[in-house]
Amino acid sequence: MDLIASFTVNHLLLEPGVYVSRQDADPSTGAVITTFDLRLTAPNREPVMDTAAVHALEHLGATFLRNDPEWSSRVVYFGPMGCRTGFYLVLFGKYESADVIGLVTRAFEFARDFEGEIPGARPAECGNWHDADLNAAHWWARRYLERTLYKIDDAHMTYPEG
Repeated sequence: MDLIASFTVNHLLLEPGVYVSRQDADPSTGAVITTFDLRLTAPNREPVMDTAAVHALEHLGATFLRNDPEWSSRVVYFGPMGCRTGFYLVLFGKYESADVIGLVTRAFEFARDFEGEIPGARPAECGNWHDADLNAAHWWARRYLERTLYKIDDAHMTYPEG
């Protein structure tokens, strides 16, 4: 079998950033979806996020994105990578990383600043409702904003060669 596209990226060179992972067009309609790699940690070189932080960020990010007045109708999916080094954001339409920096920044500012009960984190709403850590989510969101999003450059919006 062929490797899927995300496995061909050299994770030893990958830094935190916002990358276009892939763009797919429906062959019958031509409709395009863009998958973004929102990388919060340097894979294999920095600690990964714990599951409780990832889970809280997933709930907060999905809630924010699906309620954003400009982008909500274009959001297909927001969720964690299995390796716990980041998240995938899937949008209807053909976009580049620079197109979504404002949206991603606002989503992580929302997560950083959120107080109260995590949306969708009750037993009737979530299959693992008790495994969510809002304080850890705040820490990771703040770190991603300060280290990456607030000073992002082209090098952190284009996958490394090699």
